[in-house]
Amino acid sequence: MGRFTLRLPETLHNELESRAQQEGVSLNQYVVYALTRQVASTYTIQVLPDEAVKEQKVRFEKLLDSLGEASVTATKAFLAERESSEQESDLSEEIVARLEAKIEGRAG
Repeated sequence: MGRFTLRLPETLHNELESRAQQEGVSLNQYVVYALTRQVASTYTIQVLPDEAVKEQKVRFEKLLDSLGEASVTATKAFLAERESSEQESDLSEEIVARLEAKIEGRAG
């Protein structure tokens, strides 16, 4: 585990101590928690401007157009070669049948 010394303004130190006390944890635990939350949120949430989203959509649509469409024969061949897996134990036969019907309805 890493260790470092950090100088904080007194007001921030007091606020962190107060919050740690409210949470019933040590100052160290609270700071690790707060830093972890901040770092994790920067990796999981990216708010993009509307213009960037539109550009991304245009690029994606161009990519799809450049790929073209697979023939029914090629699609069936690909699906025949894929790995099979065991049915999950909590999926009833009824649920599986409904899902298969839904998939076939979309494909047709």
